[in-house]
Amino acid sequence: MLLEENIDRIKAAGVTRINISLDTLQPERYRDITGTDAFARVWAGIRAAEAAGFSPIKINVVALSGVNDDELVDLARLSIESPLHVRFIEFMPIGQSRLGARPPLLVPEIRERIGALGALVPVARTEMDGPAQRYRLEGARGEIGFIPAISHHFCSRCNRLRLTASGQLRPCLLSDRQEDLKGPLRAGCSDDELAEIFFAATRHKPTDHNLAVGEPAHVCCQMRSIGG
Repeated sequence: MLLEENIDRIKAAGVTRINISLDTLQPERYRDITGTDAFARVWAGIRAAEAAGFSPIKINVVALSGVNDDELVDLARLSIESPLHVRFIEFMPIGQSRLGARPPLLVPEIRERIGALGALVPVARTEMDGPAQRYRLEGARGEIGFIPAISHHFCSRCNRLRLTASGQLRPCLLSDRQEDLKGPLRAGCSDDELAEIFFAATRHKPTDHNLAVGEPAHVCCQMRSIGG
């Protein structure tokens, strides 16, 4: 929500790529999902990021059965005329959510629905790619991505660590394990000591998670408290 007014400062800090959460294109539905009447501000931030030359700009869409599943095609269509990377993410049971009891909307069904726009052409992967399965609609300026965190986890090829909003380093989003960075930094730790924290986090990256469809396990932390 604060992106537009801070876009110049973010760019000046050296950031060149950005992820933005947007689960709907309908202002009233955005308010219902987030509890905040701020769709216009978020949309203005996306356009400001485009104008400022950020690339890629990734739009993260959590696909929710009975909530925004009627908008999947419209959201995917954003990638045709704009250089946006629209990424559809399966709902993950993180923290407590009133949406958690809904039947899951998984990547195979999401892909089938988006197929109404045409064939999805695979995009060649690069060494620094994240977990998304990347595609492009024919003639599109942007991309479509799918993140099947539940139906087909990608733990074996995950190359990410997450720095949380509270200064913790999490080796896996879908695990409550984390290493404290803020404390040692504020205590004046050395570069070698800091590096060891990163090595420790990397050593504890799990080979898989237990959040498969139908299993009761979940992550205790709320997503908003994880951030990153």
